Amino acid sequence: MLISSSATDGTIRQVLVGLAVVVPAALLCGRIAQRLRQPAVLGEIAAGLMLGPSLLGLLPGNPTAALFPTEARPFLQMLAQLGLVLFMFQVGYHLDVADLRGQGRHVLAVSLSSVALPFALGTGLAFVLAPWTFSEQERTGMLAPALFLGAAMSITAFPVLARILSDHGLSRERIGQVALASAALQDLLAWAMLAVVVVVVNASGSWPLARMAMLCALFVLCMMYVVRPGLRWLLAPERPWNRDSTLVYGVVFGGLLLSAWATDAMGLHTVFGAFVFGAVVPRRHIDAYAPEVPARLEQSSLLLLPVFFVVTGLSVDFRGLGGQGLVMLLAVLVVACAGKFVGAAGAAWLTGASTRQSVTLGVLLNARGLTELVLLNVGLGLGVIDGRLFTVMVAMAVITTMMAGPLVQRLWLAPRSRTVGRGGEPGGDAAASAEDAGVAK
Repeated sequence: MLISSSATDGTIRQVLVGLAVVVPAALLCGRIAQRLRQPAVLGEIAAGLMLGPSLLGLLPGNPTAALFPTEARPFLQMLAQLGLVLFMFQVGYHLDVADLRGQGRHVLAVSLSSVALPFALGTGLAFVLAPWTFSEQERTGMLAPALFLGAAMSITAFPVLARILSDHGLSRERIGQVALASAALQDLLAWAMLAVVVVVVNASGSWPLARMAMLCALFVLCMMYVVRPGLRWLLAPERPWNRDSTLVYGVVFGGLLLSAWATDAMGLHTVFGAFVFGAVVPRRHIDAYAPEVPARLEQSSLLLLPVFFVVTGLSVDFRGLGGQGLVMLLAVLVVACAGKFVGAAGAAWLTGASTRQSVTLGVLLNARGLTELVLLNVGLGLGVIDGRLFTVMVAMAVITTMMAGPLVQRLWLAPRSRTVGRGGEPGGDAAASAEDAGVAK
């Protein structure tokens, strides 16, 4: 059936009006969050949730439906997906595996423990919550939902964590470096687990499952041993075209979209291709000779991510939680916090960190933020979680991220400032630095 030109024009106008509200609202709430010493992205997420049915939709006339009508939502979904692709490229681009070297058994122990324990608890919780979230027929195939919930509990928001550390002046301190290195490794593991979930859901039968697994492995090997060397040659400083950053931008942007298309064509999500492409791009080449290229991609991502937050908010409805939903939220929060905190803090303490260092690491690695929302939207699209569990998990992501900054201030920075300021003792700062240096041995 053909769509009339007037109907298309009307939909475009609705999308433009929606964007005119979404982007300024997200930027304003992001600025408010920063004033409250929270990451800006937390305010942007809150703006997306407030524009959904949970708040704006409660007003007379349902302004949410008027602002984001059904016919406009597919266009918003497309913009949201592009924003996700750009964001996941940034995550992969800034994920330097070389940072994991030299960190020793401490980082390895903290990373594995803070993934294994939340994963085990999340998998178990899926079976506990199954009678409330899945029908009797759906409960016969609980493998994918259980694996997904385990992966969702295991994630740490690497970009948000980096922002929290920067805001509190911990980026260059040893505890901040250990936290970032641990988050990098465990996010690699969590995304690998999510890839397994996607393959399990989309593959029907043993041969399609094996075929998808082989395609995924082939894609990663091709990106590492074909695309990465090819980009190094193409973007080498002696190439005459590298003097034009616009051409470099075109190469990177085109490669990003093709990688996202490839993983989507394989049955995976577009975010996997974007993440892997970001990880294999020769970062030092680009930072040295075309530093404006990643900056331009990041700016585009910052403008499109608010659309993703709104699309997420349209699927979140706190009104539908009810008594069971509140119990689910409490259970999810307990499992999420306990798994991350005990897993990270326990492993840090057993490998020689002090009690304060261990507790601080546990708090930092409990922040989930935007990365969790990306993962949850993949799960909702696959149908492995329902709308109510999606709402619960989004609330958990916001709460755990909101907790991180104030708790770090209280547990790590406040005791150290008291030590330094006690009578102006010069030894206080040295003692604090010595304790920080002992985080990783």
